[in-house]
Amino acid sequence: MDLNHGTLHHAIIRSIVDNGDAATPDELATRFGVGRDEIETALRALDDYHGVVLHPGSFEVWVAHPFSLAPTSFRVWSDQREWWSPCAWCALGVVELVGGTGTITTQLGHSARQVMVQVEHGELLDTDLLVHFPVPMARAWDNVIYTCSMMLLFESETAVDTWCGAHRKPRGDVVPIDIVWNFAREWYGRHLDEDWAKWTAAEAAEMFARHGLTGPIWDLPVSAERF
Repeated sequence: MDLNHGTLHHAIIRSIVDNGDAATPDELATRFGVGRDEIETALRALDDYHGVVLHPGSFEVWVAHPFSLAPTSFRVWSDQREWWSPCAWCALGVVELVGGTGTITTQLGHSARQVMVQVEHGELLDTDLLVHFPVPMARAWDNVIYTCSMMLLFESETAVDTWCGAHRKPRGDVVPIDIVWNFAREWYGRHLDEDWAKWTAAEAAEMFARHGLTGPIWDLPVSAERF
């Protein structure tokens, strides 16, 4: 198998889906029949491409969206398997990638109350929650771990305002979870493809608009760069 962004990304995501954890650099080197130095170079390039997030000073995968390899407040369960996910948007993406049926457990952004979001055979059953997107998409990769940590679930716009005031955070776009579910299904739908590539900024902007995600939070510079 040729070693490139798409095939390496596929091997990592496939390992997470099947085993709950990312393949190690040594396992990846064996899979691709290359030396450790070559797989490290490929992992660093994939990190630079924003296909994964590596631990600082390491070649171990920290985040491979929509999965986190470290504990987060979003846990996804499906068919007696479980995964961590960085945010509400990503957690919905995990459900899509593992077959369209799953349960997300997390807590509301403005309280300690635990909630469950259930999806069965592609149908979102819990539609009364909101997802808050406070960080502009154009700045998402400035610190993507922080960006993801801010995408939380809320039960009302008033609760979003209360949370923003209490934590001195900017109020961004507040989107019904059913819209985010449909968006996440398309955004992450090809993340298991061996020819995967990141969306271009133009493709991302068009997808945002198609799902009704408009306004300053969703504005992207239309260029050849991938988002």
